[in-house]
Amino acid sequence: MNVNVNDTSRLAILYSLRNCPYAMRARLAIFKAKEPVLLRDLVLSNKPKEMLAASPKGTVPVVVLANNTVIEESVDIMLWALHRADPDDLLHAQQQDALSAMLLLIKDFDDNFKTSLDAYKCAKRYQEDNIGECRVACEQYVQQLEQRLTEHTFLMSNKESLADIALVPFIRQFARVERQWYLQSPYSKVRQWLNSYLQSATFTKVMAKHPLWIDERQDIIFGRN
Repeated sequence: MNVNVNDTSRLAILYSLRNCPYAMRARLAIFKAKEPVLLRDLVLSNKPKEMLAASPKGTVPVVVLANNTVIEESVDIMLWALHRADPDDLLHAQQQDALSAMLLLIKDFDDNFKTSLDAYKCAKRYQEDNIGECRVACEQYVQQLEQRLTEHTFLMSNKESLADIALVPFIRQFARVERQWYLQSPYSKVRQWLNSYLQSATFTKVMAKHPLWIDERQDIIFGRN
């Protein structure tokens, strides 16, 4: 059940960084759940003391509930939002073991693809001579997604799922490292899938730029779509 947005004291607070893929996936889930939160955008060089008091690790996203419960991991935030409301059935509630399969896929990408992706981005940034090797390390995971998307419209089935919105911010990063190579790569299904998100009204709203909270101390109600 969603909270009455007229009573902002009962809304959860979301500390977020606009282009962080972990924060992006959290915002996508909150938006899909139509779960209003008080959005506090920040930059990592100037973190609000309120966020650090709630979550000393100092990374985003962080959700602070009205009862002061803190949720610090992006997937946990996604699950919190979608367990409250899931109008698009992203959790595939009626399919046995569907959520477990989604979480396994997400964990594989978080634990392994992300490491390869970071190395790939660094190789491009510092013009290292192993960029091709780093790309190949990423491709084994992108190939998995291409195969899934050959079999059905989304990653798990013909229905959008938690896995889709969890992985799309990271594939977006992959696509931007060597843009021309990516556009000519054999991953046409991945390109189509990614573009369907990047060109959507949902993504535009999730990526909207807001004033930094630390400057104005003005909360933005986000997720009331």
